[in-house]
Amino acid sequence: MSTSTTPQPRERILSPAYAGTTIAMFGLIAFAAFEAMAVTTVMPTVARDLGGLDLYALAFAAPLASGVVGMVAAGMWSDRTGPVVPLLASLALFSAGLLVCGLAPSMEVLLAGRVLQGLGSGAMIVGLYVVVGLVFPATLRPAVFASFAAAWVLPALFGPALAAFVADVWSWRWVFLGTVVLVVVALVLLTPALRGLEPHAEGVSTPAVRLWWALLGAVAVLVLELVGSARGVAALGALAALAVVWVSLGRLLPAGSRTLRRGLPAVIATRGLLAATFFCAEAYIVYVLQEHWGLSPGRAGIALTCVGVVWASASQVQSRLGRRVSHTRAMVVGTSLVLVGLTALAANVLAYDAGARPSAVLPAAAYVLAGAGMGFAYPRTGVAMLEASTDRDRGFNSSALTVADSLGAALALSVAGAAFAAAERQDLDPFLTVFAFAALAAVLGVLAAWRTSAPAEGI
Repeated sequence: MSTSTTPQPRERILSPAYAGTTIAMFGLIAFAAFEAMAVTTVMPTVARDLGGLDLYALAFAAPLASGVVGMVAAGMWSDRTGPVVPLLASLALFSAGLLVCGLAPSMEVLLAGRVLQGLGSGAMIVGLYVVVGLVFPATLRPAVFASFAAAWVLPALFGPALAAFVADVWSWRWVFLGTVVLVVVALVLLTPALRGLEPHAEGVSTPAVRLWWALLGAVAVLVLELVGSARGVAALGALAALAVVWVSLGRLLPAGSRTLRRGLPAVIATRGLLAATFFCAEAYIVYVLQEHWGLSPGRAGIALTCVGVVWASASQVQSRLGRRVSHTRAMVVGTSLVLVGLTALAANVLAYDAGARPSAVLPAAAYVLAGAGMGFAYPRTGVAMLEASTDRDRGFNSSALTVADSLGAALALSVAGAAFAAAERQDLDPFLTVFAFAALAAVLGVLAAWRTSAPAEGI
C-alpha cells in the first residue's frame, strides 16, 4: 500500500501568516522613503528661503546623528520588552519633528525638528529589524529586506516631482506637514501586525552607558560639522570631536568593527561605509545639478527617481540569487559598483570645471550606478547580521548595524560640509571636493566587504 504526501506550499512573505506584518512594514518604509526623497529635493530651496545655506549639510547630518540615539535606545528597549512600544514611540517622535520643520521660522528651528525626526526614524528602523528577526524565518529574510528596498520605488517615482510641485505651488512647508498624514496611515497599517507580537518572556538588560555614548557621539558629529571648517584654535575642537566619535563607535559597535575584523564586525563596518559614501553624494546631487547644470528642482530630482527604481531592482536581483551568491560576494560587487559610480561622478564634475561641460545625464547616471551597488549590497548586510545574531543580542546587533549606518553617514556629511566650506574659501569647486571624498571612502567600503566572510576556526 502506497502513501502519498501533498507537498507543502512554499512559504512567502505574503503568505497568510506573514502578509499583515509584511504590508505594514512595507507601508512604513514607503512613507519614510517619501519623506526622505521629498526633503532631499526641496532642501536647497528651504536653505535659501530661511537664509541657512551655511547649515545645508547640517540639515542632513542632524537627523542621522540624532538617529543614533534613537537606535541605541530602541535596541535596548526592544531587548528588554520587545519592539511594540519602541515602534509606537518612534512614530510619535517622527511626527513631532515633521510638525516643527513645517512650521519653522528659521533654519535653526528647522534643525531642531530634523533632530526629532532623526530620533523617531532611528528608533523605527531598529524596531523593524527586530520584528523581522522575531517573525520571519531565515529563508524569508532576504525577501523581506528586498521588499524594504522595493518600498522605495513609488516614493522614488513620484516623491521628488511631487515635492517640487508642492513647493512651487504652495510652499516647501507642506512637504513636511503633509507627511504627517502619511505617518497616521502607517500607524493604522502597523497596529494590527504589532498586536500579534508577544513580549519577551525574559527581558535582557543592556548597560545604560551605551545610550550616553550614543548621545556623546551624536553631539560630537554635529560639533564637527559646525567647527570643522574653522581655523586656528577652533580647528582643534574639530579634531577633538572626531576623536570622540571614534571612541563612541568603539562602545556602540561590536568589537573589531572599527578595524574591519573578519565576520560580523566587517559586516557592520561595510554597512557604515556604504552609508557614508552614498548618502554623502545623495545630499549634494540635486544641489550640484542645480548649481552647475542649471536644472530645476523637479528635473534634478529625476536622479533620485532613477536611483530608487535601480536600487529596488538590484535588491530584487540579489534576493532571487539567494545562496547562489554568497553574502560576501554580494557585498563586494555592491561596494565596487558604488566606488565606480562615485568616481565617475567626481570625474564629471572635474570635466565640467575644465570646460568640457558634459551632459547632465552623465553625472546623474554615475549616481544611479552607485545606487545599483547599494541595492545589491545593502540588504545583504542586514541578512548577514541576523544570521550572526541570537535572541539575546539581536537587538544590540540590529542597533549596531543601524548605528553604523547613521553615524557613518552623519560623520561623512559633517566632514563633507567642512570640506565644502573650506574649498569655497580656497576658490576650489566644493562639489568636486565632496564627491572625491566620497569616492575615497568607498575604497574602504570595498576593503571591508572583502573581510565579511567568517574567520576560519582557530584564527
